[in-house]
Amino acid sequence: MSTPDASNDGERPLEPYDGILLLSFGGPEKPEDVLPFLRTVTAGRGIPDERLEEVGEHYYGFGGRSPINDQNRALIAALRAELDRRGIDTPVVWGNRNFTPFTVDALVEASEQGLSRLVTIITSAYSSYSSCRQYREDLASAQQQAAEQGHRVEIDKVRPYVSHPGFARANTRLVTDAVRGLLREGVDPSGIRLLFVTHSIPTAMDDTSGPGDSEGNAYARQHVALGAAITGEVNATLDTDLDGELVFCSRSGPPSQPWLEPDVNDRLEELAAEGAVAVVLAPIGFVSDHMEVVYDLDTEAAATAERLGLRLARVPTVGVDDEFVSGLVDLLEERAAEARGEDPSRPAWPKGRALPSRCPVGCCPNLREAKPALCGEG
Repeated sequence: MSTPDASNDGERPLEPYDGILLLSFGGPEKPEDVLPFLRTVTAGRGIPDERLEEVGEHYYGFGGRSPINDQNRALIAALRAELDRRGIDTPVVWGNRNFTPFTVDALVEASEQGLSRLVTIITSAYSSYSSCRQYREDLASAQQQAAEQGHRVEIDKVRPYVSHPGFARANTRLVTDAVRGLLREGVDPSGIRLLFVTHSIPTAMDDTSGPGDSEGNAYARQHVALGAAITGEVNATLDTDLDGELVFCSRSGPPSQPWLEPDVNDRLEELAAEGAVAVVLAPIGFVSDHMEVVYDLDTEAAATAERLGLRLARVPTVGVDDEFVSGLVDLLEERAAEARGEDPSRPAWPKGRALPSRCPVGCCPNLREAKPALCGEG
């Protein structure tokens, strides 16, 4: 865990920022919230309420309440504790892209507290339209709405943190612990498989993810690189020779539209037929145990594994893990130093350069319609 930087003695370590915004996806708090929430998520796609009600059954099965909101509250509390430990008293406000408290509500709240320049943490670590640029579009829209109400707030964000050691190393430790647990139970390592799980997206979105002048497919490539690095560390630590691969969950959209595959359930079927005994399911694509984890993995995938006779070890998401939370505060300090014109250390693991704090021109474009987005070069 990082320690306070002595070079900031006598200063506010996050200057020029006077506030922190935690920006998340959002979710319903009670059954009557479910349909309005799903309408917001799918706005502009022409999906009828009957279809949304079918999707809503996932939420109704959990009392109509998404776990993501309490997880965000827990993350805010963990961030507050780590900030206080470092002597950083910068306030934290919370906003959501798709449900209350909406991003504009957070900006108005910040302005009413006298805050005028925020640095943002998005609860998504990867590069794609849905996991990065759509949040930047939301920030631009919320900033304009707040300004129309007389609240002017400047906004920056930390860099995508898939390659930051706080996120990557925490995931590595959690996967290693899960494999170690199976070995202690006497499971033969030759029968263990590693599946790294993330949210599926349309292949066209993946093809255009990353900077506009890149080879694309940044979303898939980032996951594959992290999964390979984790697998290598597990094998080195535990003296095993396990294979790991990337699978997907939460596919939506019309059947005619190609999405990233294979689906986690399909791959479990194949692994069972190949003679696997146990599967370590590592949701590295998610920061917390929200609906895509507790339903798609802990409910659907768990049922598939039970039917197939597979031992399933589900790895925790990073959630409020100390190493992850400390890494987020490191990222806040890094971004503040950049904003002051300094050249801070920008660690990255697995090997490679750290992603930029300001997204390049053409990065992860909106394939339906062009919209303004903050925190980028264009």
